[in-house]
Amino acid sequence: MPADTDRYESAVARYFEAWNAVDQESLAEAVAAAWAPDGTYTDPLADVGGHERIAAVIAAAHEQFPGFAFRPTAAVDGHHDTARFSWELVNEADGSAPVAGFDVITLDEKGRIRSVLGFLDRVPAGA
Repeated sequence: MPADTDRYESAVARYFEAWNAVDQESLAEAVAAAWAPDGTYTDPLADVGGHERIAAVIAAAHEQFPGFAFRPTAAVDGHHDTARFSWELVNEADGSAPVAGFDVITLDEKGRIRSVLGFLDRVPAGA
């Protein structure tokens, strides 16, 4: 059981590294480390597959929310090849968190993300 918990936590840590990468090279490397080559990302605002398109979604979030970082808000929970976790998007200047949600990921045999299903619980008006 602890090995599975480590697997989920490692995958989620790589996921947050990708979402918090700010330059193009770091972002590309972090996405490649976190996702399987044919991995997907789906939330209410995006439905993409492949490293380049996933990186483009992350870059667009940084453009919309400059100076913000994604942070986990609770422990990772998982079973089999599936894990879930909650997060918020935090303004690093004032600590406010206008966006929050939770994601469900499935992992491949190497512990890389095969798919992400994202849900938005809190979104600012006009976003």
